[in-house]
Amino acid sequence: MLLRFIGLPGRYAAMLRKLTILLATAVVATACATSPTGRKQLMLVSEEQAISASRQAYVQEMGKYKQAGKLVTDPRVVNRVKVITGRLVAQAVKMRPDSAGWEWSVQVIDDPKNVNAWCMAGGRMAIYTGLLLKIDPTDDELAQVLGHEIAHALANHTAERMSVAMASQAGVLAAGILSDQPMQTMAIAATAAQVAVQLPNSRTSESEADRIGIELAARAGYDPRAAVTLWQKMAMAGGGKAPPAFLSTHPGDAERQQRLGALVPAMMPYYQAPGTRPTYPVRVGAGAA
Repeated sequence: MLLRFIGLPGRYAAMLRKLTILLATAVVATACATSPTGRKQLMLVSEEQAISASRQAYVQEMGKYKQAGKLVTDPRVVNRVKVITGRLVAQAVKMRPDSAGWEWSVQVIDDPKNVNAWCMAGGRMAIYTGLLLKIDPTDDELAQVLGHEIAHALANHTAERMSVAMASQAGVLAAGILSDQPMQTMAIAATAAQVAVQLPNSRTSESEADRIGIELAARAGYDPRAAVTLWQKMAMAGGGKAPPAFLSTHPGDAERQQRLGALVPAMMPYYQAPGTRPTYPVRVGAGAA
């Protein structure tokens, strides 16, 4: 049951507000998890909650695009994206076996101005035609984009970003703590959509996704050197003007290119190992729309 401050004497209301802040601080202090790279993460939202919210958000988002006729159906484009995604997912499942039960899916959205891609919790993905048209990536480069986004899901970044968003809203967090209703009663589906599609990742999680994504791509048989050429193309796509959305949410500076380049030697053995190009990749669906 929600505590109500309205109508309480001033000193009692102040005491309850302090109690709320203390409870919120305690939850933030104890709700921690560890990422695949060993980094500590704030987790007020469980991965299961994030996956459930993402499922709802994905259906809503894709439903809008389908109604507007913005979901690409050209088999050449769709099959290319699905084959690359399938090979990456096969490696993702090896890295995190529990992800085999996720509803992996990918859609290509017809938006020539949007140079972007994303992956929600549970493996629900999308890529915009602007990235394909303006960057004109090779398969190796496209695998770096998709691998990077898959890495966000493997590292549970959706739940982490939802947790940070909720922790930054003291009123919402307090309501969740003091309510006898589960956290799902708050609009976490909308939060999942916002953090996946609109809000930028932190530089820490971006670096983490870079590291995991380049390895996924290399293990799937895609040249890790393409990570560097991809970001060179991304930088050029800005043309000295406002950077593409993918750059604004995925900082693409020279330091990042250098960091990825430094990872290449360690990734080459994965890329050159026998059997890195599976004949039958994991089948990836289109998802509900």
